[in-house]
Amino acid sequence: MKRLLLLSLVLPACVKGPNYERPALSSLFSSKWKHQSKADTKKQPLPDQWWKVFGSSTLNGLVSKALSSNQDLAGARARVETARALIGVKRSEWFPQLGSTSNVGTQRLSEAGFGANLPPQFGSVADMLRRDNYKSSLDMSYELDLWGRVKRSVESASASARAAEEGLLAQHLIVAAEVARNYFLLRSLDSQVQVLKDTIALREEALKLQKSRFDGGMANEMDVTRARAEHELARADLAAMERQRGSTEHALAVLCGQSPSSFSVAPEGTLGAPPSLATTMPSSLLQSRPDVRAAEAELQAASADIGVAEASFFPAFKLTGSAGLESVKGTDFLNWENRVLSIGPSVTVPVLTGGKLKANLRASKSRYDEALAKYKQTLLVALREVEDSLLDLQSIAQQRSAIEAALKAADETSRLARVRYDKGLASYFEVVEADRTVLVTRLTLSQLDGQRNISTVLLAKSLGGGWKR
Repeated sequence: MKRLLLLSLVLPACVKGPNYERPALSSLFSSKWKHQSKADTKKQPLPDQWWKVFGSSTLNGLVSKALSSNQDLAGARARVETARALIGVKRSEWFPQLGSTSNVGTQRLSEAGFGANLPPQFGSVADMLRRDNYKSSLDMSYELDLWGRVKRSVESASASARAAEEGLLAQHLIVAAEVARNYFLLRSLDSQVQVLKDTIALREEALKLQKSRFDGGMANEMDVTRARAEHELARADLAAMERQRGSTEHALAVLCGQSPSSFSVAPEGTLGAPPSLATTMPSSLLQSRPDVRAAEAELQAASADIGVAEASFFPAFKLTGSAGLESVKGTDFLNWENRVLSIGPSVTVPVLTGGKLKANLRASKSRYDEALAKYKQTLLVALREVEDSLLDLQSIAQQRSAIEAALKAADETSRLARVRYDKGLASYFEVVEADRTVLVTRLTLSQLDGQRNISTVLLAKSLGGGWKR
């Protein structure tokens, strides 16, 4: 036994399996982003509570409510607690396991079967057929972790717990970004609803004017019906826009952990320009994105599992012992003379396992390869999301500039069409077409204002959202 204890001190360097090292991924990174703006002087750094840079108290309140009440976050927090508890389960194998066993039993043997095995001089065996047994003991078992099986198990569980913690941070980021995205979509819809309401009011006035002109013999019936059609089409567009706004508001309610029937967001004015966020170097995504850190923690857990699988090929050394009392009579059960004791080492050596150990090792290595592929894919997706957001912001800025110019031209066209119509130089159809172009252009401008705010939200999310360990 002394030699076995000495081995436990001498062989800690025999831990099986690879020691984790972060994979070399420098080939995935470039020195700058493809669509990064050159004008970085006025760009804001990304704070932890990044949504506050938009300067909306309503948005701040919604995000705060979602982070405290969202049910996906509640589930993620529970997964973290589960993962932390499982570390304790694995760590317990480092310590001796002590348990208590107590038995009280009665056994009666067959007189014919028992007596047939005794010499004739024993005579009657009736008193020997009943056997009582009373036993109580403390049982101890302790495995010497010579090959690092327990060490690797704890390492795997700890890495899994870190993955759950990073997953919680990633869920924070997702929830906050979804709230902000739906909020700015709601604001864009509010702006479009207001545009349609203004248009309906103008078309209602136009319909009254055409009716008056028709009654006075200055317009034909087709002008009246065309004005009525345009008025009703605008009302239909408004109903569709309000339906979309209602669905978006319901989505916000669920994100905030509330019933849609008891949740509402009051309409607000037009959207302002979003803040300009400073982008970091591509390699910083390794530290700033919680989903990337979670994927790496899963990779480390898979690496440790290889060590657990390799350690199963080697003998398992245990110290076992039992001490207690045993008697055939309950009256003298507590007598010191009835004590029992056993202690000693045991060795379990895998000999024939039908290929189970080799198959388990292959499986653990393939799981590591899978985790490595997932880690690389997560990083590639992160790089793509940043590039997509930067491209969107760049393209939307160009598109919005063109739409602003188009709106000025459309307003002037509408004015000229009315002048020509009033002078009898053009039909009412030209006025309708010009007004329709103004409406479409104004709606497009409102949509772009929402999209550039949403793209800024997605940029903050793709950069890691400020959530740091």
